[in-house]
Amino acid sequence: MDIAENAALVVVDVQQGFEEEEYWGPRNNPSADRNIAGLIAAWQSSGRPVVFVRHDSRAPDSPLRVGHPGNGFKPYVEERRGRGGGPELFLTKSVNSAFYGTPDLGAWLRAGGVRQIVVAGIQTNMCAETTARMAGNLGYEVFFALDATYTFDGVGPWGWTLGADELARATAVSLHGGGFAEVVRSAELIAAAAQ
Repeated sequence: MDIAENAALVVVDVQQGFEEEEYWGPRNNPSADRNIAGLIAAWQSSGRPVVFVRHDSRAPDSPLRVGHPGNGFKPYVEERRGRGGGPELFLTKSVNSAFYGTPDLGAWLRAGGVRQIVVAGIQTNMCAETTARMAGNLGYEVFFALDATYTFDGVGPWGWTLGADELARATAVSLHGGGFAEVVRSAELIAAAAQ
């Protein structure tokens, strides 16, 4: 795998509010935070661009709402902000795609000549997947670091339920099989970024 010198890491919604298990329910992939931290460290040490995305929920009871402690980044993300050798962007959004945030992610990527992005963060099948799908539609080469994401059990129509692992697998199949992104492991990305 070839990682461009200006490939951007997009870290989606790694916020404290996702620790509120009573709100979200059971999650998968307990190694996700370690893998996200590893990607941030690799990108910052190589001088590549990093985008930190924060979800500002409009739902009054959401742990991610503005003014609630859960809106803030998890400590391991917050302490890494501003410490890289490359360009950095902080954006906020209130919808699923980071491409509909403020400031404009697409404009920032175009200004830096970025054509390749890596997506990591929370939730696998929600904002991370939506950002990756949109990036693929916009013509970016997208790597989706599946093991650097996690999600929660979900309930759909007609009482259908899927566990978090099932939802993550569905995301991987949809993104990879649909040509939106190449689904990879974080260790592969870290090794490629070090070359």
